[in-house]
Amino acid sequence: MQPVALITGGARGIGRAIASHFASDHNVAITWHSTRPDALLADHPDILAAQANLGSDAFAAPVVAQVIAHFGRLDVIVNNAGAIEMDDGDTALNHAVNVAAPMALLRAALGHLRSGSSVVNISSVNARFPALGAASYSASKGALDTWTRAMARELGPRGIRVNGVAPGAVERRESPRPAELIKAFTAMTSLGRVATPEDIAPVVHFLASPAAGWITGETIGVSGGYRL
Repeated sequence: MQPVALITGGARGIGRAIASHFASDHNVAITWHSTRPDALLADHPDILAAQANLGSDAFAAPVVAQVIAHFGRLDVIVNNAGAIEMDDGDTALNHAVNVAAPMALLRAALGHLRSGSSVVNISSVNARFPALGAASYSASKGALDTWTRAMARELGPRGIRVNGVAPGAVERRESPRPAELIKAFTAMTSLGRVATPEDIAPVVHFLASPAAGWITGETIGVSGGYRL
C-alpha cells in the first residue's frame, strides 16, 4: 500500500509542486482555501482535495478524518500553507496559519502517525533574515522553526521525524512579482535567479523519504545562496 501524504495549501505555488512531486509514489491529499485546485486535479485526478480554512484550529480534525476515511492511513504531513501579512495588515493571521495551524494539524493526526512517519514544515529564509515591514511574518516563521526542533525532540522516540525547508525568493506563476523586485532578489542570490516551486518540491520529498531517515530537527535552506 502506498504511503499517504497530506499537503496543506496544495492548490498553487510551492504546494502544488509538492503535491505533484509526491503523487509519483504517494497517495496525496491537499487542503485548499480560496483557490480551487482545478489545474492540479486535471493533472492528478486521484488527489483528494479538502477545502479548509487554516485560520481556525477547527479545520484540523475534519481534514484528518477525511484523509483517513478516504485512504485509511496517514504517513506524511507537509505544512505548506502560509499567510504573508505585512505589519500594517492582519498580523494575527500570520501566527494563526503559520504556527497554530501546523500545531493543530499534528495534534489531530498524531494518533494515526506510526514509526517512520514524517512532518515537513515550509519555513522561510525570513526567519533568519527578517523582511522590512514584515516583522510579524518573519517572527511567525522563526516560531515555526523552533516548533520544528521541539517536535523532533518530542516525537523522535516514536520514530516520527520533523524537519523544515526554508525557501528564499520563489517566483509564483499564479501571481508574478514585479520585474524590479525579481531583479533585486536575483542580485541577492548567489545562483543568479529566483527559485521556481519545482526547485523546492524535491527537497521536501527527500526529507519525507527513508533516504532522510537519520535527519530530524533540521530546517534546510533551499534558497540558491540567498544573502550569502
